[in-house]
This record gives sequence, C-alpha cells and structure tokens, in this order.
Amino acid sequence: MVSVVAFAAHQFYKPLSAAILAVLIGAVLRNLSLVPTKALDGCRRLVKQVLPTTIVLTGATLNLVDAARGWPQFAVVMTAITVGTGVALLAGRLLGASRKTSILVGAGTSICGNSAIVSVAPVIRATDEDLLLSISTINILGLVIMVVLPLAGHGLGMNPEVFGVWAGATVHAVPQAIATGLAFGPEGGATATLVKLMRVALLAPFVLFFAVLYRKGEGEDQEVRYFSLLPPFLWGFLLLAVLNTLGLLPEVTFRPLGSTAPMVAATATALAGLGNWLLILLMAAMGMEVNVRQLVRNGGPVLLTGFLVSMLQCGATWLAIRLLL
Repeated sequence: MVSVVAFAAHQFYKPLSAAILAVLIGAVLRNLSLVPTKALDGCRRLVKQVLPTTIVLTGATLNLVDAARGWPQFAVVMTAITVGTGVALLAGRLLGASRKTSILVGAGTSICGNSAIVSVAPVIRATDEDLLLSISTINILGLVIMVVLPLAGHGLGMNPEVFGVWAGATVHAVPQAIATGLAFGPEGGATATLVKLMRVALLAPFVLFFAVLYRKGEGEDQEVRYFSLLPPFLWGFLLLAVLNTLGLLPEVTFRPLGSTAPMVAATATALAGLGNWLLILLMAAMGMEVNVRQLVRNGGPVLLTGFLVSMLQCGATWLAIRLLL
C-alpha cells in the first residue's frame, strides 16, 4: 500500500523518486506508531529477500565497456572510504562516542550501511549497544541523504552520470544509493549502482584491515575468509551487466490484437522496470525500520558523529568529482 501511494505521489512531485517517497512515508508511519510489530518483522524479512534480486536486475542497464573507463570513479570511492573512516574515528573521540561504535558508524558510512556494520562488528568485538546505536544512526542519516542529495545535485547542475557517481559514493545502503541515483533517471541509477558496488567489493579488505588490527591489539588469532565476505548478488549483477554489454539480452517482438504494427520490448528495459518496482517496495520496508525516538534518546553523540561524517564525506567526494570527472 505504501509503495502504491509513493508511486502516485511521485506523479505529482517529480524531483523526488517514488522510492525516496516510499522510504519517507514508511519512516513517518513507523515513528507515529502506526506500524504493528508483526509488520516490522515482515519488513525485515522482505529487505533480506528482495534486496539481492533488486541489485541483480539493475545490471541489465549497465554497459561494462563504458564502466571500464572508470578509474576516476574508483578514486572518488577511495576518497569516500578514507574520509568516512577517518572522520568517524576522530569525531567520535571528540564527541564522546565509544571507539567501537565510531568504527561501526565509519564502516556503515564508508562501505554499505547495515551490511558493513554487521560484518565489522564481530571482528572488533562490538557489543549489542554498539550495533544498535550505529545501525540506527546509519538508517536515519541514509534517509536524510536520500532526500537532500537529489535536490543538491539539481542545484549544482549535475548531469545523470556525474550525479550517479556522487550518489554511489556517498549514500549508505545499496538500495538507498540506487533509489537516489534513479532520481536522475535510468542512467543515474545504473551509474550509482556500479559505483556503490565498487564500495561493496571493498568490504572484504575493509573487514580484514580491522580484523588484523584487533588481532594484533588483543594478541589473538582470528580467521577471516576473504571471498566469503563478498555478497553473492555482486556476481549476479556483473553477470547481467556482461550479458547486456555483449548484446545477449534479447528483444521480444509481438503484434497486439487489432494492430498491424509490431511492438518491440527490450528485455533489459523490462528487467530494469521490474527492478524499479521492487526497489519501491524495498524502500517502503526500510523506512519502517527507522526509529528516530530511540536514537535521539540514547545516542546523541553517535548521531552527531554520523552527521559530521556524512556531511564531510559528501563534501570531499563532490570536490573529488569536480577535480576528476
């Protein structure tokens, strides 16, 4: 129902995509206590089940020949990770957030939201409170950036490709990055997906870095398997992108009843359209997981740390884009 309302609202206000409106409506309903507990449990399961398929389908719009020229995009990604991690540690220390919570906020901001937090938490021996505060912070700030970034992109006169790089390098979670990029159309969404997945692919070395750091600090051996940290949907996304690049996604020609002119439907377009609909559904579910009151009550320093990290990361990546693209 939330997804349908969001799609309808988008027809009246184009600057915000249906996916962004869906997450906003979902968050409002959750924080007005209008979402039953059982529905929240269903939303969490929905995110886990639908997210991989949504990401894979976005590969149908990507041409890897164009992406191969992407060393500047990789440089922007490295800027985002370096600034995100470094500022989180420094700001967290200055503002009174615990070191482990600051690391988790840095991981969520730098790499891929909740997935990065959950991956890093075991290797640094994070507590349940560290997890709760960092995940809540990332979810709330991710929602804010989703809304603000497209408006800033329009104000700065960015084209879809450049904005897609900015969205992919700064927005926290994968579906949020895709939804934000799509605010500038399919090209923006595809570019945001590619750049975001560059960050996701760097999750493994990111986790390994902290695993080695904490192993040395605590004098313990921890076995971390590199390839097990790479999410399976990354390979599905790349496979569909390869098929699209090689022109192996077919076009279907059919003739509607009562019509003499044939119609052609591109498989890539159909898959991308399905992915967009799944994304709207996904973002509505993610919006219902945002609990603002809980974070404000328990995590002021952490929320402020996350805010500073996100703002400085957006500024640093914008500067890198201006210099490199």
